Amino acid sequence: MNMNMNMNMNMNMYDRQQQEILYAYGANEDIQGVVHLTLPPGKRFEHLGVKIQFVGRINMSHAIYEGRPHYDFISLTKELQPPSTLYQTQTSIPFHFRTDEKPYETYHGRNASIRYFVRVLIGRKFFPQIKKDKEMIVQLIKHEPRLNQAIKMEVGIEECLHIEFQYKKRYYHLDDVIEGDIHFMLVRIKIKYMELAVIRRETSGEGLVSSNSGGVGGTTNANEGSVVTETQTLTRFEIMDGAPVKGEMIPVRLYLGGIPADLTPTYDSTNNRFAVRYYLNLVLVDEEDRRYFKQQEIILWRKTLG
Repeated sequence: MNMNMNMNMNMNMYDRQQQEILYAYGANEDIQGVVHLTLPPGKRFEHLGVKIQFVGRINMSHAIYEGRPHYDFISLTKELQPPSTLYQTQTSIPFHFRTDEKPYETYHGRNASIRYFVRVLIGRKFFPQIKKDKEMIVQLIKHEPRLNQAIKMEVGIEECLHIEFQYKKRYYHLDDVIEGDIHFMLVRIKIKYMELAVIRRETSGEGLVSSNSGGVGGTTNANEGSVVTETQTLTRFEIMDGAPVKGEMIPVRLYLGGIPADLTPTYDSTNNRFAVRYYLNLVLVDEEDRRYFKQQEIILWRKTLG
């Protein structure tokens, strides 16, 4: 017996490697489609009922939460067909889930993921259920916060180095441009070059808290639970080559849409199980290869589907 599903969609996404169409939905769109059950000609199939589930799930590969490696924040079940016998070569059954809200955006990280999928279950006598899943993507459109203040910080070594740098705002959509400038107030060390990197930090585990642990990598403890932190440098580029002089100002302009990695919105303590945050990391290297750096968190949000 063969089974497949067709779902209504608002956008097609094509995965060239898997040659598969992925279905994408917004936060308040209903999930609906058709389940097709196919039998070989002249055969019949007796079943104990056909059910369909819509599931939103958080998976954590390196952590167990409440005794399980995953947590279902959405779990809806409907009966498509009561126990009966199928005789037709193909049986098509429509389904429709009214979902008022999908709280989280789809995410596939190194140690944690958020998945949405539809699962069809067909019960059989004396045999395990027939099961088929169809995954989908959920993307959440947000609006820029009314209060989006500039970021101003200072970096210094007493009587050796004093730098002031400013970014125009703290919140950026995924195709935004990060603009700012770096002002050298005092320079008494020989700087070889300066670079700017975008860092993604994923933390997951039991007892995750919304405040940042402050570490760049490794494992920390929070609320008596083990929290795993994974840090990934998405891109870095050199913004200055050579020694600056006192009073020099270096402009910064970084296009987020040009980053080859798959940017996602910021996830802040999602369901108290994992978080994903982004940072700008400014690094200065002197002629003795000593590194001076300063990190600043930025908040990413989705403006359009895609």
